[in-house]
Amino acid sequence: MAGEDIIMATQKELKVLHVIRKAIDKVITQKEASETMDLSERQIRRKVKRIREEGDKGIIHQSRGRLSNRTTLDKIKNKVLALFKDKYPDFGPTLASEKLFERDKIRVNDETLRLWLIKGNIPYKNLKKRPHRQWRQRKNRYGQMVQMDGSEHNWLEGRCPYCVFMGYINDATGKPFGRFYEYEGTIPAMDSFKRYIKKRGIPLSVYLDKHTTYKSTGKPSIEDELNNIAPLSQFERALKELGVEVIHANSPQAKGRVERLFETFQDRLIKELRLEEAKTIDEANKVLERFLPSYAKRFCVKALYGDDLHRSVPKGIDLSTGFCVSGPREP
Repeated sequence: MAGEDIIMATQKELKVLHVIRKAIDKVITQKEASETMDLSERQIRRKVKRIREEGDKGIIHQSRGRLSNRTTLDKIKNKVLALFKDKYPDFGPTLASEKLFERDKIRVNDETLRLWLIKGNIPYKNLKKRPHRQWRQRKNRYGQMVQMDGSEHNWLEGRCPYCVFMGYINDATGKPFGRFYEYEGTIPAMDSFKRYIKKRGIPLSVYLDKHTTYKSTGKPSIEDELNNIAPLSQFERALKELGVEVIHANSPQAKGRVERLFETFQDRLIKELRLEEAKTIDEANKVLERFLPSYAKRFCVKALYGDDLHRSVPKGIDLSTGFCVSGPREP
């Protein structure tokens, strides 16, 4: 064995080499070598073969000089924690682990990341569990009902003034749709609903609150009262022309699915907009085009029945005419 190899070999390995050489030279049998070194005959045979093929250096453990699994894990851990502090400091472990894989090509389990953060005394966002509520049962079919609402929020975290996310969620599947606008009003409601129709078709019903955009505050005329007709907002009128049933919720809790969607998006979507450095409503809408399908793929469920109740736009109906606002433009 060369001098360098002798230095690399431990005293135990040199002792084993001495006994294996005796076995190779037929001074002792492999069984005697096994008993002398307290190794199995199979282990002795492997060592004999390696030394015959590689010479005396074959006695040195093959993992010698390699990085241990522990060392490799520590390097990954240090890199992950550095990325977390730099890019994902207010992310929860679940979302952070998703983004580490998606954007940084590092796969780490969310619970492993959580333990690393705890052991490293690194603070992270810990989402409180929602109190259990008896939720209204989902509709059975896709397109049977869509919940709709607007959420004014600091979506772009000061990179742009507050804006409104006009959000939709299918009641049966949880599949979302939406778009950002400067404000919540008739024009954004009509534009977003027209975009929804062009993408998915006309739903049977829409469930929304009593915001003045969606429910008229006008008083019925005597003629209306005699005919049992309630005044309609312009948005209600447009939906009525398409045969869409409008259902007004009596409280935010009643339309809980869209409210929970906003709560989730005010965590996940805001962070996605930050990572993509969106600074305008147009840029935010481009991020939505990628974000919404990805979110749906991960979190949506199958409807109880597979048929789609969305309808195509009937012939003769011009959406650009039906979804227009008469009278002065909203401020």
